Formats: sequence, C-alpha cells, structure tokens
Amino acid sequence: MAELKTKKNSKNVTQFLNTIENEQKRKDCLDLMKLMAEATGSKPVMWGDAIVGFGDYHYRSESGREGDWFVAGFSPRKQNISLYLLGGIKKHPDLLGQLGKHKTGGSCLYINHLSDINLKILKNLIKKTSASLLKKQKGTMR
Repeated sequence: MAELKTKKNSKNVTQFLNTIENEQKRKDCLDLMKLMAEATGSKPVMWGDAIVGFGDYHYRSESGREGDWFVAGFSPRKQNISLYLLGGIKKHPDLLGQLGKHKTGGSCLYINHLSDINLKILKNLIKKTSASLLKKQKGTMR
C-alpha cells in the first residue's frame, strides 16, 4: 500500500497563515484557526505544506488500510477556503441550510469569506462532524 504523502509536521501554523497574500483571506484563516480550535478542543497543527489540522485519530478501513489523520481541518486555496469535516457534512442538512453561502463536495465545505456564513452554525457543524467521526472510528481526540 502507498504511504500517505500528507503528514503531520512541526511547521508553525501562524507563520504559514501569515504568508497568505490576500489580506482578507489571511484574516479569515487566522479567525478560522481560533474557531476550529474552540470547536474541536485541539491545537492547530500543520499537515503537509498547506493544511491546518485539529485533533487526530487512527483509522482502519474495511480494505485494511490504516493510518493517522486529523479530525477537522482547513486549507487556504487560491479560489476559496477548503474546510475538511471528515465526519460527514451531508448528515447535517439542517445546519448546512442555515450556514450561508458555501459549496460542498464529499467531506469538504468550500467558503469564500467567513463573513458569508453564520459562525455559530459553522462551529456547531465542526463539533458534530468531529464527534461523528470519532464515534465511527472508535477514536479519541489526541
């Protein structure tokens, strides 16, 4: 089996976020870092070169593949901010309906600006998807 290329590392998260050229996106990502830390109860950690992850868990798939990954995270991309809510955002259509302007794909939530969404709803969505993932994987937030 191929080894995952994206791994947790000791790079400084705030330094990474401060390299974002677009001032509004940089501010949004710094605010999002605080919100996700509160929602997950975990400190932000760099995963690879461009993902900020919160918490971690060990997974084992039905195919036998296993590894370690973050519970929730985000990445500032060129077109938007990608949020990785791996516990299943589609399980919460009620919250998505109240969230504000966003797009989804798989376990990803895409937003342009934090001002486009309801931050209380986002925090609740992060909490629920994180708890769902940990329950499914029988993991714990580390």
